[in-house]
Amino acid sequence: MAILDVKNVTKQFGGLTALDDVSFQVEQGEIRGLIGPNGAGKSTMFKNIAGFQAPTSGNIVYQGENIDGKKPHVIAEKGVVRTFQETTLFQELTVFENALVGSHIKARTNVFSAILGLDKLKQKAAAEKVTEVLEFMGLVDRKDQLASELPLGSQRALGMTIALVSEPKLMLMDEPFAGMNGEETGYMMDLTRKVHESGVTIVLVEHDMKAVMGLCSFLTVLNFGQVLAQGKPEDVRNDEKVIEAYLSGVK
Repeated sequence: MAILDVKNVTKQFGGLTALDDVSFQVEQGEIRGLIGPNGAGKSTMFKNIAGFQAPTSGNIVYQGENIDGKKPHVIAEKGVVRTFQETTLFQELTVFENALVGSHIKARTNVFSAILGLDKLKQKAAAEKVTEVLEFMGLVDRKDQLASELPLGSQRALGMTIALVSEPKLMLMDEPFAGMNGEETGYMMDLTRKVHESGVTIVLVEHDMKAVMGLCSFLTVLNFGQVLAQGKPEDVRNDEKVIEAYLSGVK
């Protein structure tokens, strides 16, 4: 059963067409790779799914409901959460306080009220959830550290933690392995598998093809805003059109 159905989505900016009649389905419980060269339209696709932009035409259907054009917070409440290419954290707050950011989506409370203790009942429930997710992600021993003190791998793990606290059903991960060394990438791949095994469907935009091939069960390849190919990783890797447009220049 498809948890996400992108139907003939086109996105134009003035005279520029960033997405051109893009269609694909993501099945519930899979890790889908959305790959392609720079400028292919991957980030634009994520922005349209998550509500940061609205398609010029076409539909985005999540769990049977049209969500195209809805506000990001509405889409997040429904269970679609995006992690960003650059780690977006409150560097001056602790790991625990950062994780509270994700709690306001489900708790319907102001995140800063939660941090300051102005809403005791909701704060208690949020704190319990945050502790549970920090333990799951292996960050509970760092809960009192400032986010600015974390190494890159742990900062990315904290970004995933913030998303997980909101209890997503579909997680959009935007280049989670960018800038990482081999050890950090392996650590994040293990965490991604763990999140997936907990029941979260994942759509992954990533240039690290070793990570993509190691994680994804199915790939959608974009090029110049259009779907170039779709299929299992081994089939896409051997597709001549994909090799010519993308893989020949990617390590």
